[in-house]
Amino acid sequence: MAIKGEMPVYLFTGFLESGKTTFIKETLGDPRFNNGQRTLILLCEEGETELELDRPYMKNIFVETLDDEDMLTEDVLEQFEKKHKPSRILIEYNGMWPMQKLFDNMPQSWVIYQEFMFADAATFLAYNTNMRALVVDKLMGCELVVFNRFTEQMDQMAFHKIVRGISRRPDIAYEFTDGKVVYDEIEDPLPFDINAPVINIEDSDYALWFRDLSEDMPKYHNKIVEYKGLAAVNPRMKPGVFFFGRQLMTCCVDDIEFAGLLTTCEPEQMPENAVWYTMRLKIEHKWHKLYGQKGPVLTVLSMEKAEMPEQPVATFY
Repeated sequence: MAIKGEMPVYLFTGFLESGKTTFIKETLGDPRFNNGQRTLILLCEEGETELELDRPYMKNIFVETLDDEDMLTEDVLEQFEKKHKPSRILIEYNGMWPMQKLFDNMPQSWVIYQEFMFADAATFLAYNTNMRALVVDKLMGCELVVFNRFTEQMDQMAFHKIVRGISRRPDIAYEFTDGKVVYDEIEDPLPFDINAPVINIEDSDYALWFRDLSEDMPKYHNKIVEYKGLAAVNPRMKPGVFFFGRQLMTCCVDDIEFAGLLTTCEPEQMPENAVWYTMRLKIEHKWHKLYGQKGPVLTVLSMEKAEMPEQPVATFY
């Protein structure tokens, strides 16, 4: 049920011919979802499958088309809402348009209630290889990923690893060519032992560890960890405080950023800036003024200079 003052938005993302329109048609044909409510559908691309406007379930369904990314403005979206006075909105989003374009231009009252991503299993791996930034863009916020046209010859793990390398949030469904739907039940054990006296983080696992720490900080409270990273020393910070971590790339070179953690040591122990070290550290989940809230604060137990790793930029894949 919608909260008063909010406009529920159901967002369907994915690339051309990925099954978005078919899913929307099936959803509108389900009386559990569609009981005649005034519904606005925004189509941001046109594929081979079309909405059948003469169907009985299309009563009180209004369709508007955005042919160009430049049409996606707050003014245009507000005009559509005023024109049709819907109680909810469905958006079939163009897979080649960045999600931020939509988020930046949605009217303030529009709230995304659910977000689904669809992909043709036959082309998804190629999309991920050649247009990974767009794949990451669509996977970051979705709740369900549906891989259509799946076959028994395809390896679920290849698809699973791509999705989980970006987000652990969505459920994953494989829809086979015969109509059978199988949900992903592959478990993702962490590649390091969180209960070990010292949690050793290999170079290849830093991105996974950093994300796990970020998502569930309290479970690392009072743990001892050891990993190789770069010291980031800011002269404006008092001696004994610095950041320690790795450059991290989620999808492409353009999004590389330093994923470091607030670290403390004795002032005379201060590391050199931009130098690689292997450090053993104690993690505490506590308030610090540099965070302005609770966060991971690491204390140096030991450190020694290290060689730059073979892959200096950490990735999820």
